[in-house]
Amino acid sequence: MARTALVVGASGIVGGATAALLGQRGWTVHGLARRPVAQDGVRPLAADLTDAAGTRAALAGLRPNAVFVTTWARQDSEAENIRVNGAMVRNLLDALPRPDAPRHVALVTGLKHYLGPFEAYGQGMLPQTPFREEQGRLDVANFYYAQEDELFAAAKRDGFSWSVHRPHTVIGKAVGNAMNMGTTLAVHATLCRAAGRPFVFPGSAAQWHGLTDMTDAGQLAAHLLWAAETDAAHDQAFNIVNGDVFRWQWMWQRIADWFGVEAVPFDGTVRPLAEQMADDAPRWAAIAAEHGLVEPDLHRLASPWHTDADLGRPIEVVADMSKSRRLGFTGYRATDDSFVELFERLRADRIIP
Repeated sequence: MARTALVVGASGIVGGATAALLGQRGWTVHGLARRPVAQDGVRPLAADLTDAAGTRAALAGLRPNAVFVTTWARQDSEAENIRVNGAMVRNLLDALPRPDAPRHVALVTGLKHYLGPFEAYGQGMLPQTPFREEQGRLDVANFYYAQEDELFAAAKRDGFSWSVHRPHTVIGKAVGNAMNMGTTLAVHATLCRAAGRPFVFPGSAAQWHGLTDMTDAGQLAAHLLWAAETDAAHDQAFNIVNGDVFRWQWMWQRIADWFGVEAVPFDGTVRPLAEQMADDAPRWAAIAAEHGLVEPDLHRLASPWHTDADLGRPIEVVADMSKSRRLGFTGYRATDDSFVELFERLRADRIIP
């Protein structure tokens, strides 16, 4: 395979990690985003995927051997999520010329494939955990399914291979990202320390006591590249998690210890971060000014709504990785190390003090 890649959503958590890994492995990397940011070794492309003509113009003449789709646009309803995000994948793949050499397209979705969309998150009849790829789709509208259908149709039309990657909650660095638990918890813990208030677990009993797992952005990037370069992984869907499991009652204390705050265990009452952080924007702006931080806008760093959705699930959630293991993917990350590495990077980049 020649080594030219297009990373769609290159400024996000997953896209940024994927672009960085590809560059380290010697690929020529084009990074597409609505508002590209400077990234070492990445050639920026600006496009809004909801604009078919603009996307076609931005990608004119580009003939990538691998395409990594790592972005989505949150809408007010699942019907709009389906319409908009399905169209984004369709516009992207329609804009690329029919490949004259082997091409692989990898699509990142997630465990909402098994849990349902946010409108019906963790409700109704759900498949058994650990989630396995053969469990298939729920009988409910879901924008992940619409994205997959656009991918499958384009692959059949144009003759490229594909893979679908379903991470659990992703740990990694990005600013302005809609789903960012790691940075949300880092900002929340920093606010708690500054105000002398306890670090209160916001979620459910099921999450506090049950087993769970997560996905490091670097682990996901390695999985994306592995699938692109491994013939046996083509035309397959995969779960991708770190490979360890933990309970939040253990992880919450470890995060609190890193920030030097008092960890408050779950006491039977759900205390969502959206409520705990509701009045914190001015406090964060003051902390940013005091310490010379690069982002004073709390809303560009923290996504409490998403963290509440994950930590408030009424069921234990773990994903099975056997399919990837059988085909040769051996990547592993310890999730507590993933959090610590993220926190150290956020501090080094002056995002948290």
